[in-house]
Amino acid sequence: MFVSGLVSVALFLLAATGVGGFTVSTSNSDVKVKENLGIDLACTFSGDFGSDARVEWKFQNLKGSQVYVIFDGKPTAPYASRVTMYNSNLRFSSVTRKDNGVYDCEVSGSEKFGEARVKLTVLVPPSAPLCRVTPSVTTGKSAVLSCHDSDGSPPPKYRWFKDGVPLPTDPSKTAGYKNATYKLNVDNGNLEFPRTVKMDSGQYYCEASNEAGPPQRCKGGRLEIRDLNTGGIVAGVIVALLLVALLVFGVWYANKKGYLPKKSESKPKPSVVYQPTSLNGGGDDDDDGDFKQKSSFVV
Repeated sequence: MFVSGLVSVALFLLAATGVGGFTVSTSNSDVKVKENLGIDLACTFSGDFGSDARVEWKFQNLKGSQVYVIFDGKPTAPYASRVTMYNSNLRFSSVTRKDNGVYDCEVSGSEKFGEARVKLTVLVPPSAPLCRVTPSVTTGKSAVLSCHDSDGSPPPKYRWFKDGVPLPTDPSKTAGYKNATYKLNVDNGNLEFPRTVKMDSGQYYCEASNEAGPPQRCKGGRLEIRDLNTGGIVAGVIVALLLVALLVFGVWYANKKGYLPKKSESKPKPSVVYQPTSLNGGGDDDDDGDFKQKSSFVV
């Protein structure tokens, strides 16, 4: 009687905690392996699913796309040459960085469903990153220095060096850098200067690192912060004013000496006057009964 009571209590506790009924699990949910090596992703399930339980594996990459790796008990076409399933485990003969992501082991049977998730990280050391350093910036202007590596897996972290000394990620918490205004993003590799000052001048390079291999650094370059050349601007304005004044004087002098053409004066136009024949029949010898034309000028 006492034993049966203990069994009842145990069954009640198993039911309350969800242990022992239709379970799917993995012995390692966070797997890491170097590129081009083989690896097993483990998946086990309880006998409650039955002897003909259906097991499928799905893969979701880092961008969120999802595909089947094992479907209907067989590898799908993209994985047929390097993936096999034994019992309910997934075995890779070799992995590449494209295999980074999560794998879901899905088990169904006896009208029940369960799943276990395994994260796979393919370890690839970073290459020498590509960095860009602005060569010259005027004081007070902004500047962005960039650093990026596309080979490392997991994605590398970045840090910047100035004149061979590593820059603190948060300058406000480090003595000697409390007046620094830069912002360092260790995830995307950007080193930003919202408002540059003379002390920001120096030789810069960046370094990319992850757990797969040794850090790699770029060649870098020199950032020079220059003051605004106010003297040059003033001198330029003065020269421009002198040139304008010289041009005006030259026009005045040429006009005074008569080197410039003067405006032409208009000449008087002739006016024609017609006189009728004298009605008296007399008159001078010039009157012959016809109209005579005489010219005169209007003054």
